[in-house]
Amino acid sequence: MTCICVDAMGGDEPPEVVLDGITKALAADPQLEVLVAGNDDAVTPFCERTERAKPLVTTEVIGMAEHPTEAIRQKRDSSIVRGLAAVRAGEADGFFSAGSTGAIFAAATMGVGRIRGIKRPALASALPGLVGHRTVFLDMGANADVRPEMLVQFAHMGRAYAKVALGVDDAKVALLSNGSEETKGSEKVVEEHQALAAADCGFVGNAEGVDLLTGSFDVIVTDGFSGNVALKSMEGTAKFMFAAIKEEVAHSKRSALGALLLKPAIKRIAHELSGDAYGGAVLLGLKSPVLIGHGATSANAVQSGTLACAAAVRGGLVDKIAQALREQ
Repeated sequence: MTCICVDAMGGDEPPEVVLDGITKALAADPQLEVLVAGNDDAVTPFCERTERAKPLVTTEVIGMAEHPTEAIRQKRDSSIVRGLAAVRAGEADGFFSAGSTGAIFAAATMGVGRIRGIKRPALASALPGLVGHRTVFLDMGANADVRPEMLVQFAHMGRAYAKVALGVDDAKVALLSNGSEETKGSEKVVEEHQALAAADCGFVGNAEGVDLLTGSFDVIVTDGFSGNVALKSMEGTAKFMFAAIKEEVAHSKRSALGALLLKPAIKRIAHELSGDAYGGAVLLGLKSPVLIGHGATSANAVQSGTLACAAAVRGGLVDKIAQALREQ
């Protein structure tokens, strides 16, 4: 059995949504157990009536707006802190939460710990692309400032995740820049390009912003500042597109008919862009898999995140990252 600790109190939705997602995950995977972290009135009755679910009763909740470091220090009995402590203690093999990204990052780094040799964990996700190709993108916001050698580690971690999550062997790695030529970019980006080119990490050159969703590369690395800006830009573009379509439909019968015909395709695209299909983002570089879902999560997203975390455990993600570092 693989045991994943799921934070029932994380996210903008009530615990019932998370519990529904856990139920879906358990139904989909008979080899899965879930340690459910949360308030007694939410998790205990659920676990009493649900097979392969065990309660981890906590008394505090870290809100989305709280300062991450202060919150994990002051709320030691929160579902995030206690859940990650349970992973460190071996009570669970991985952790999933749709709670505060900053709090999870801080608590996981201190609670679960980094793989030996990892300078900084990185936040990664599998972005959708053309013809079904997905691209692992990191760092998406965990480290605003990075050194060239950290980008090399990101490349190794991204390749390991591409193998475990996407089944991609010998993944092609690119560096996000403002041009494909090796001389393009700031002085910092040029230095990062040189470091990646000198390392045995599958590096094939620079990627531009348009490559994030085209599937031209298997892994694209950047610093957390640029990665977060790129991610939020994509999210904003998607929201604009869907809002513009909705507005157009409201003023045109022809557009309304077209939208009705395209509705299934639009829903599939929205699902892909939301990240729900792969459960959100994963913190790479830790001693156990830790996945972070969107705050406004759904039961299906919780199911996907829990199953993706279990898949990362079974696929040996941590061992593959550690091996890649030993071989560099």
